[in-house]
Amino acid sequence: MNIDDLYFELPEELIAQHPIYPRDYSKLMVLNKNTGEIWHKKFYMVKEFLKKGDILVLNNSKVIRARFYGLNEKTGGKREIFLIKQLNEFKWKAFVSPNKRVHEGDYILISKKPAIKAKIEKKEVDEDFITFEAENLSMEGLLKNFGEVPLPPYIKGKIEDESEYQTVYASIPGSVASPTAGLHFTEKLINELKEKGVIIKYVTLHVGPGTFKPIQEENIEKHLMHEEEFFISEETAENINNAKSKGGRLFACGTTVIRSLETASSDKGILKPMEGKTKLFIKPEYNFKIVDAIITNFHFPRTTLLALVMSFAGKELVLSAYNSAIQEKYRFFSFGDAMLIL
Repeated sequence: MNIDDLYFELPEELIAQHPIYPRDYSKLMVLNKNTGEIWHKKFYMVKEFLKKGDILVLNNSKVIRARFYGLNEKTGGKREIFLIKQLNEFKWKAFVSPNKRVHEGDYILISKKPAIKAKIEKKEVDEDFITFEAENLSMEGLLKNFGEVPLPPYIKGKIEDESEYQTVYASIPGSVASPTAGLHFTEKLINELKEKGVIIKYVTLHVGPGTFKPIQEENIEKHLMHEEEFFISEETAENINNAKSKGGRLFACGTTVIRSLETASSDKGILKPMEGKTKLFIKPEYNFKIVDAIITNFHFPRTTLLALVMSFAGKELVLSAYNSAIQEKYRFFSFGDAMLIL
């Protein structure tokens, strides 16, 4: 597949800047990938398409306050730290910018009282290694009191409440971006699905900064996929396998859930409990092992996320659905509307 196969024109005004309230009143496009039929609904109507015995899988990773602002202790120049991965309590992989003005041995002053600094221990091409030095604060306290939830760059303003960028079921800290397909769910909707007999299970995949990175290669086969940590418990795997064996359809909420489940599934569609990392790049001609239906947002052109959706429903059908979404003024990206493909 060529990079141009993943391109479409998107009017800038359709990039959502704020979430819809209530969450489950966002628009929902339902696409039947076998017939090409499209229905335009509200998200809370998703329950019409799940039946007793079906399985809904959600990602319970929670966004951490991964962005810090400070000053170079010597020069006073402004610096930004974007945390990627925790190595021990105070040591992290991070992006520190502006990149050309960051040097090994630099100290970034985050606060004078209490005294909080970050030392650049090591600098590499795509990442830095930093160690926080905090006065009478744990890393948890440092994140809570001085970190900020990192919003995507296409969201220009600030949100009033950071919970708007968390799913209602987020419970395990570790992501630097929200698994946004799940933002549409409310506790009420989840309870209604359970009452209907839908089996709801959780996996954990900590979303990394490479999630929304555009594909740069002309031939997408050459694209190097980002690596992300995920976890599927024995109980979750057993319950999903049992439900599938009884004819339940598996609805995966979001590309993070899809990649976790497909990485941990055998060619015969048996899900294995797993704790590890995935670099799985799902693109057209991929054969899905376990996922039967997907819930997802509308994605950027020229991204691995769009390639995944095309691999599930077909390039032409997805582009046709996206054109319909643009005509119907659907809202795109993190705070945007949703799509159910079955």
